[in-house]
Amino acid sequence: MTFVTRFAPSPTGPLHLGHAYSAMIASDMARSEHGRFLLRIEDIDRSRSRPHWEDQIYDDLNWLGLTWPEPVLRQSDRLSIYDRALERLWMKGLLYPCLCNRKDISAAASAPQEGAPLLGPDGIIYPGTCRKINQGIDLSQNPHPRDKVLRLDIAKACQTIHDPARLQFLELGSGPGGETGTISFTPDEMETSVGDIVLARRDMGTSYHLSVVLDDAAQGITHVVRGQDLFEATRIHVLLQVLLDLPTPAYYHHDLIRDNAGKRLAKRDDARAIAKFRADGASPADIRQIVGL
Repeated sequence: MTFVTRFAPSPTGPLHLGHAYSAMIASDMARSEHGRFLLRIEDIDRSRSRPHWEDQIYDDLNWLGLTWPEPVLRQSDRLSIYDRALERLWMKGLLYPCLCNRKDISAAASAPQEGAPLLGPDGIIYPGTCRKINQGIDLSQNPHPRDKVLRLDIAKACQTIHDPARLQFLELGSGPGGETGTISFTPDEMETSVGDIVLARRDMGTSYHLSVVLDDAAQGITHVVRGQDLFEATRIHVLLQVLLDLPTPAYYHHDLIRDNAGKRLAKRDDARAIAKFRADGASPADIRQIVGL
């Protein structure tokens, strides 16, 4: 099997040192295994994606010395693929529409009988308000609505998995708590620490969680390289891979690049943008040294 890694940035701002670190690790791993390094543009957020940021991604990565085969996979070209996957899950009775906004969710999760709101990979764990409203209704008799938020019924989804051993993945890096090796999780853990996650947003027709597993499978990714901030989301991705009969790659979660105050870098940190380092006269070798490679 060919060793395949990828780097999947969103064209919503400048690439910073953390992006360069992740991309270079993925490229270095593929090269060391005589494999392939792929680039994917995750542009499902059409309200924030900009062509000039996509052009800057290509320019910065080329400057760093990274190469990849063409054409580049772009998520905006694959909306029909995501829609078919949603229809499949809908017909299985695993999705339901959600009308709650963030304020509703925060209020319901903070109700006195609920105790302190629990946090999961996507923030406050959804309290199941709309799931309870739709309980007992066979939603699968009609096509899934494309103008509403759709959530995955985690409990029902886990009940369809007859082999609990499939709920695991191989961690070659480490999680935030040093987790490594074979990482297993249970349906109970998914219910209590993840909850009913969003698989389709009203303005996108999909979500990061759904798109990333479908894209990784389509590109034949064998090793996913990404930051430790996405470690907890991996359980969601493995569950979706099982539900959609997709292969589960190995994962390599790496340390996050942080500023002097210990805060992880974000796209708003223009001072750490690769373009800024280039303008100040840094070389690709300097970037490698700065991030510890």
